[in-house]
Amino acid sequence: MKKSVKILWITVLSITGVSLLLIMLVNFRIIGSMPSMETLENPRAALASEVIAEDGTILGKYYQVDRSSSDYNEISKNVINALVATEDVRFYDHSGIDPYATIAIPFYLLQGKKRGSSTITQQLALNLQADNTGAQRASNMIKRGFQKMQEWLIAVRLERNFTKQEIVTLYLNTVPFGDNVYGIENGARTFFSKDAGHLSIEEAATLVAMLKGTNLYNPRRNPKAALDRRNTVIGLMAKNDFITEAEASAAMSKPIVLRYNKIDHNKGLAPYFREVLRDELKVWCKEHKKADGSEYNLYRDGLKIYTTINPRMQLYAEEAVDHHLKDLQKVFAAQSNIKSGSVWKNWQTYVDRYMKESDRYKAMKDEDASDDQIKKAFNTPVKMKVFAWRSFTEPELNELDTIMTPIDSIKYMRAILQAGFMAMDPESGEIKAWVGGPDFRYFKNDHVAKTRRQVGSTFKPFLYCFAIMNGMSPNTMLPNEPVSFPKYNWTLSRNSEGSVGGSITMAGALAKSLNLVSAYLIKQLGPQAVADFAKNKIGFSADIPPYPSISLGTPEISLYEMLQAYTMFPARGIITKPIYITRIEDRNGNILQTFAPEKREVISENESYTMVRMMQGVTGPGGTSARLRFRYGIQSEVAGKTGTTNDNTDGWFLGFTPQLLAGAWVGCENNFLHFSTTTNGQGANTGLPIWAYFFQKVYADKTLKIDDKATFTIPSSFKADLYSDIEANQQPAAESEDQGNGRADEYMDVNEYEPEADKAAREREREKQKEANKDKPLPSTMPKAAYPAPVKPQ
Repeated sequence: MKKSVKILWITVLSITGVSLLLIMLVNFRIIGSMPSMETLENPRAALASEVIAEDGTILGKYYQVDRSSSDYNEISKNVINALVATEDVRFYDHSGIDPYATIAIPFYLLQGKKRGSSTITQQLALNLQADNTGAQRASNMIKRGFQKMQEWLIAVRLERNFTKQEIVTLYLNTVPFGDNVYGIENGARTFFSKDAGHLSIEEAATLVAMLKGTNLYNPRRNPKAALDRRNTVIGLMAKNDFITEAEASAAMSKPIVLRYNKIDHNKGLAPYFREVLRDELKVWCKEHKKADGSEYNLYRDGLKIYTTINPRMQLYAEEAVDHHLKDLQKVFAAQSNIKSGSVWKNWQTYVDRYMKESDRYKAMKDEDASDDQIKKAFNTPVKMKVFAWRSFTEPELNELDTIMTPIDSIKYMRAILQAGFMAMDPESGEIKAWVGGPDFRYFKNDHVAKTRRQVGSTFKPFLYCFAIMNGMSPNTMLPNEPVSFPKYNWTLSRNSEGSVGGSITMAGALAKSLNLVSAYLIKQLGPQAVADFAKNKIGFSADIPPYPSISLGTPEISLYEMLQAYTMFPARGIITKPIYITRIEDRNGNILQTFAPEKREVISENESYTMVRMMQGVTGPGGTSARLRFRYGIQSEVAGKTGTTNDNTDGWFLGFTPQLLAGAWVGCENNFLHFSTTTNGQGANTGLPIWAYFFQKVYADKTLKIDDKATFTIPSSFKADLYSDIEANQQPAAESEDQGNGRADEYMDVNEYEPEADKAAREREREKQKEANKDKPLPSTMPKAAYPAPVKPQ
């Protein structure tokens, strides 16, 4: 044997021996980070947890990487054919390693060419290593060599333990499609707004084309390169007989038509709700363990969280909030002290605090900028984006490119009106809609559950309910006179709108929200007893101090808790804790926990119906919510209560129909930023319109099955004659105003309408009331309280 041949054989055998030895060492995990057999048999790609709405649509996701998972039969054959034709044409013939492609590598290298030899199974092996150990494709040749050996071994094991269908499915569930999107289902929904099972040839080819370079061939960023690569994939599909030449030509002739819809936590439906839900789920994950004893990971374990949110109601709620705030903000911004900035004159400490909390300030501090340099920077105009109302149907338009100083931007953004709105089924407790603010991109504070504000007159129904429980009735005549509390050194001399004197039925007093009558009631019942009823019976977690002022709504309570308490009125005396999760499942569909509403009886059915009838008076002629009828056209049975706090700081409206309970709060983050007039700042003008716009849409959408003809059920044991005088005891006049301690100066109304048309609407409402009451006997005693004429807009 020639010496050269001998050397060649020794070299080949040595390389082969070393390679086999290395493969053995890698296989037995002596070197490298080879996954265990258990890990390979139970591959666990990190999956985003999904928040699922009532109808099965995905509201949002929680993820580190945005990944979805599909079954084989949920993926279009076009995707699988495109993948095999492009990445691994002999996929169905090999056992994890393609010998022809592997042997060809040296010949291509000698020619200075690169050739990918990794099969789909090998690529899956690399993806699984990345998912389990964080390992990425190595750039160093030696490290890449070891990695390649691991891929071969893992690929062989995968082929032994999984079918070809399972391998290609797992691969498509782990590959990236750009924009931090992983998995074919997520890719299909993000780029084409459809599920993976309905992708056409050209759509499937577009997604598979991106696997060669998620940035280079991203159709959103590089449409020309993406189109060329897509057509290459289609050509390979035809070449390998997955489609006909005619199908290929038809597909190639079509442009790439994207329907891009990346699920972003700042966008989409119910972002405030999803953020509150995230906090609760983090706690849930810590308290619940998997079979191996480890905690669930919200961002990797692919949990499915089924919620009660109705997407259509949620959309209507968001549009209602935006619709009204867009108009209301114009009036607020035109207010002299807001427009001039003089409102901040006595609040410089707040400006300084917000400046120090800003990212700009922190960044300058990190760069060791002096206080003078920072001050100068914050008073120098710069280009920036700020929130600005432009559309209530397209939130993405509510962004303005402008130039202003950072200090002015702080003042500007703090003067944007905030709102909270929630709608729920009072019987089941299921929350149907949740809006925590005007725009989650700019304002992160949730004003449904996370914010507590003074509730104003929305607290009065609890006081009146306690009076009913203690023997009074809606027809009980009460004095509308000054009330003194010597023990507390407090005297209430007149109602907030200025009226005083005479007497009125309890039903009429609630409808007109008379503070003097509320003060009289709490003096008779006792502040401590009323506070105990609110805390121990109703169950408020907020502080309810036993002072007379709680009769006017001084407690600070969240909108969420207020609506929970209000469930006792439409739900026949039973308080139902709101729920928004129905069940949580793991990635395999196993139910981990189900959720049921918590109910407890607080008052009797008769007492609850009595309150329903009294609160219906609030929305009738002369009530503080009368504009619900004549201005917004809501003619269904509605009961509710407005609320306005001191200086018109907070505006509320909580209302319910036989099927749905909802409430709205409007105000600014800072209490010193408020409306200067009650005409604009009262709950009937801030919170009520949001409620009205929402119900207009809900009633119009018959698929929701919320009937505007539904009526409140009268208990069988209820005495019908108890209500003979309720309607008559409300003056058939213009609506009252529910006020804090402000006064009703004339001021431009937020709602732009013709005064004459408004007057005509009021007259029609009066005539309708006269017609309804023409056959009723007059009450023995009419209310004697004097009420000011309604303020007319200028």
